Amino acid sequence: MDTRPIGVFDSGLGGLTALRELSRLLPAEDIIYFGDTGRVPYGGRSRETLIRYARQDVAFLRTFDLKGIVVACGTVSTTALDVLTAENDIPIWGVVEPASDAAVQATRNGKIGLIGTQASIRSGAYERRIASLRPDAQVFAAACPLFVPLVENGRFRPGDLVAETVAAEYLQPLKADGIDTLMLGCTHYPLLKRVIGGVMGPDVTLVDVGEQCARRVAGTLRERGSLTGPGRTGRCRFFVSDSVEGFSGLASIFLQRDVTENVEKVDIWNY
Repeated sequence: MDTRPIGVFDSGLGGLTALRELSRLLPAEDIIYFGDTGRVPYGGRSRETLIRYARQDVAFLRTFDLKGIVVACGTVSTTALDVLTAENDIPIWGVVEPASDAAVQATRNGKIGLIGTQASIRSGAYERRIASLRPDAQVFAAACPLFVPLVENGRFRPGDLVAETVAAEYLQPLKADGIDTLMLGCTHYPLLKRVIGGVMGPDVTLVDVGEQCARRVAGTLRERGSLTGPGRTGRCRFFVSDSVEGFSGLASIFLQRDVTENVEKVDIWNY
């Protein structure tokens, strides 16, 4: 039994989709979430900047006694996970491997689509993982830089003309490529799932990277005997690097429950 909490971080609120699944799978676990809302989005940053940001995010979370950290950010997972893993003595989980594994299992025709931030697409991390599992698979990738700011501003519902127009422009080329599986390579994107599904159609399987990562974390902790144990309800603590105003309202949409916990602001530059 290990009663220490699990740390989760993202560039903004997108990582809450991974937290939601983690809480569903492991309801007894305490979770500490940090959203770097003051520096979102990460997607257009250089690798050097992303590594610096990621190190600061981890340094803040490690002020708590954690049993592991979930990098609920596709951009950091593709560009800095190896650095974070090498520098820390606790498990660090990213989204690339579990999502790639799920996509390979899901595809029928071997044509897999990938959407993500510019940094994630530039890294080639998903392609390398998929090639190691299924060398004959084809990966069709597209950067979708406007998706994160749309989600962060609450513009992700079906019927939203801006969201639907942007999604159609990004996704129509992938649809024309004949993909049957699409990886949502950023944890913000599941909020756009209905909009994305509306463009791609019912025959395309959508792989939620945050959900797949949460399943991997839950499975690993069970195998290691590192769960808190039954008989308690886990608590969540929320921290952000910008204003706390408005966080609870939008976070409630991500988590699909009312967020009544206090939200605290952190000066991330101190870490």
